Amino acid sequence: MPPSTLQALQQRLQHTFSDPALVQRAVTHRSFGADHNERLEFLGDSVLGLAVSTLLFTRLRQLPEGELSRLRAHLVRQESLHAIAVRLKLPEVLRLGEGEARSGGKLRPSILADTLEALIGAVYLDAGYEAAQALVHRLFEGVELSPSLQAAAKDAKTALQEWLQGRRMKLPAYHVLEVTGAAHNQVFHVECEVVERRLRLRGSGPSRRAAEQAAAAAVLAQLRANKG
Repeated sequence: MPPSTLQALQQRLQHTFSDPALVQRAVTHRSFGADHNERLEFLGDSVLGLAVSTLLFTRLRQLPEGELSRLRAHLVRQESLHAIAVRLKLPEVLRLGEGEARSGGKLRPSILADTLEALIGAVYLDAGYEAAQALVHRLFEGVELSPSLQAAAKDAKTALQEWLQGRRMKLPAYHVLEVTGAAHNQVFHVECEVVERRLRLRGSGPSRRAAEQAAAAAVLAQLRANKG
């Protein structure tokens, strides 16, 4: 991978690694080689959970523990992390084995979400918790952290539909672009289109519904990042 590609990623993350090997390992799937990102993912998952918990605890002071737990689960679920990963253009930097790449791995929500967690873990090892927490807070800048987030803790397609209806826009259109992989391990690739915003983003998953949810989550994250 050209050094410039990883440099561009670091610019998007707003973190320059003291140890460049960490960021390269973070974007390396186990199918690529032995020096992969699974241990970083394990670490990043814990850092992410604590950072999001702190964010919710600080910003939503009136909510009880049960509501905070539900919102945290919503923010750190695969669909949410996948949308952020797409926004960071992680498919462009993923290092995958040939077989995984051919089967659509670069767009697989689980792989992208895991890679995002690995990057958080890598920042933690590179610069400590405060730097990792700051990264997490930047990643969730586009999410309105208010009690209204309770209503958003629903599936992405429903949330996107309600977002558009609230602004008197047409409902999104979903198009199946292709289906890859063997019959027993298919990956659906779906595009979600919002005509008024001239926005088209893709999602993938093991079923059409999962792919539509992933695409909707990506679109919703982009719309929110653009401040509506």
